[in-house]
Amino acid sequence: MTPAIGLLIIGDEILSGKRQDRHFARVREIIAARGLRLAQVTFLGDERARLTAFLRDSFAGDGILFSCGGIGATPDDHTRQAAAAALGLPLLLHPEAEALIARRCRETGQAVTPGRLQMGEFPQGATIIPNPVNQVPGFSIRHHHFVPGFPDMAWPMIEWVLDHHYRDLFGSQVEAERGMIVRGLAEATLTPLMQGIERDFAAVKVFSLPILDLARPDDYRIELGVKGDVTVIDAAFARLRDGTAALGGRIDPQA
Repeated sequence: MTPAIGLLIIGDEILSGKRQDRHFARVREIIAARGLRLAQVTFLGDERARLTAFLRDSFAGDGILFSCGGIGATPDDHTRQAAAAALGLPLLLHPEAEALIARRCRETGQAVTPGRLQMGEFPQGATIIPNPVNQVPGFSIRHHHFVPGFPDMAWPMIEWVLDHHYRDLFGSQVEAERGMIVRGLAEATLTPLMQGIERDFAAVKVFSLPILDLARPDDYRIELGVKGDVTVIDAAFARLRDGTAALGGRIDPQA
């Protein structure tokens, strides 16, 4: 079974609304382009204890996690420390990261200070993720991959991890989707039909999204469909469509 892939987005500025998240939509696209899909997305603020608790639970599982944000060396960056604490490991200056940061400092005319080198301190045993923008790397450990919060850095780094470490998984989570607009039925009437389809087609999920227009309260309709394994999606959808019609539902002609 393909491991579940999660995304962790970190930053008080996201939760406060000062900045709008851009990672979710783009990372979903990056993963989908490789025949994979996100199973979970989590937003957390810059609170070390909460980050540590989340990562401790995540490391205890068998999934893959991409984490965006908080790997710098300013007081509001806690991700490196939280990852180390969650694993019970020390933070150590990674020799490759040290060399990359020192080279970047020389190229930009900056001094190589302990503060700048802190950005290369990762949990013991971590490997680096190359950063194509400013060469200050992220890190990977136990199928958890930590990149900066800056989208222009984070996205190519996530692509690099996928292409270098998980190519064997590509195409293993390809899904198809079929849907229709239904009128004249309540969700409760459709529920037994939906449950039966999920019971008989284990690789398929049924979705039901009511559409309510307050300006036209009598125009109640439902976007109803199935998504899942491409080999059974058509059969599952035919069952859903026929069952809906048998219950008296009116299906939009364009569906």
